[in-house]
Amino acid sequence: MQKTFSNYSPSTGKKICDIEITQNYEIESAIQKAKIGFKTWSTFTGLQRAKILNRAASIIRSRTHELAQIEVLDTGKPITEALEVDFPSAAESLEYFAGLAPSIHGDHVQLGKSFAYTRKEPIGICAGIGAWNYPFQIACWKAAPALAAGNAMIFKPSELTPLSANKLYEIFLEAGIPEGVFQVVQGGREVGEYLSLHNDIQKISLTGSYSTGKRVMQNAANNLKHVSLELGGKSPLIICDDFDIDKAAQIAINANFYNQGEICTNATRVFVHQKVKDKFTDYLLNKVSKLKVGDPYDKNTKLGALISKEHFNKVLGYIEKGKSEGARLIYGGKAPEWSPSESQFANGNFLLPTIFTDCHDDMTIVKDEIFGPVMSILSFQNENEVIERANNTAYGLACGILTNDLNRAHRVINQIQAGMCWINSYNLSPVEIPFGGFKASGFGKENGIAAIDNYTQLKTVYVELDN
Repeated sequence: MQKTFSNYSPSTGKKICDIEITQNYEIESAIQKAKIGFKTWSTFTGLQRAKILNRAASIIRSRTHELAQIEVLDTGKPITEALEVDFPSAAESLEYFAGLAPSIHGDHVQLGKSFAYTRKEPIGICAGIGAWNYPFQIACWKAAPALAAGNAMIFKPSELTPLSANKLYEIFLEAGIPEGVFQVVQGGREVGEYLSLHNDIQKISLTGSYSTGKRVMQNAANNLKHVSLELGGKSPLIICDDFDIDKAAQIAINANFYNQGEICTNATRVFVHQKVKDKFTDYLLNKVSKLKVGDPYDKNTKLGALISKEHFNKVLGYIEKGKSEGARLIYGGKAPEWSPSESQFANGNFLLPTIFTDCHDDMTIVKDEIFGPVMSILSFQNENEVIERANNTAYGLACGILTNDLNRAHRVINQIQAGMCWINSYNLSPVEIPFGGFKASGFGKENGIAAIDNYTQLKTVYVELDN
């Protein structure tokens, strides 16, 4: 009998559908198909692969509205975010790596009368394990460089957001990718475990939590798989006293409440210079009070629903912890009140944007990744102090600094232990630039030319001519 799991709408709490869990024998079948597909796909020229990836991107663009409807149903995120960010950036990822595919090459090294050359070869069958906050985008971020380099990929979406990956599978087939080159398996931890332990999987790329990353690393040691990990964060945003406060407040809002706070890079530790902290807080509260929370299909909505009831309750637990440890709640901290016409959202996982002030560095809400719309405001006095405090975390995913003094900006960023840093902006990640963290936030890069290195292996060939 086929095992299933139920998929629920974050915004209404109603069941969307049941999803069949991919059984071990089905994964074995997928791996055999991937082996056959890889033999064909890896012999394609870069230009041949590029044409198919570009066709897939074109299909995504033509179906963006349809795909966004599915993604919003599955994730609870605002429709405007799905339409303006998720699917355009997914298509851009395929287009970007399609452009790189024909240029993947090695080098020639002259050695007197002899010479050597290198080849960048595909790794083989890669497994991608996605997260629930950007299901379709993450699937494309992993598939695009893997396929451009000539690999096959078996992708497992989060069991909380299983729908859109199947659509990507259909799109790739429609675009002309050979059978077996991109496949989707469904399920929870047990499916991810099977993939990460399997000897025929040569590479695994995970977007997920620190604890899951450690488990994948342990499993990958079974056959010394290539591994790249994009894990959690507790990122700082440093606001200096010379920066425009109105603009700083808006950047802080985007860095905390976009996608209802469910973004790994979010700057949930907001360090504000003590000279402007009160003014910043006033501007912030004025702007936050105007944010619409609710119907994710309403184009005016800025915060949708958290992914699950379990996660919603976890975030509420952090809010209570913040209050009990002495942080001052100045906005939000609870679910919105619904009008009779909005009663369908009463069982949804909606939470008002939440702001704490009077925070200090050893509070739980300042140390732990909450992954929800919860901002902690901290004050600082000088540059050296805020650098030390910003680095005082196990994570190292992202950082931002807002200042008109570019010397200061570069000086601070050079000392911050984070893989993704912004000066006078936040959370902008075009596909052209590499994305990934330091420390407990993982290693390996998504996007940019650097991503190709994660999906290729370098072969050196020495040629002796002095015979």
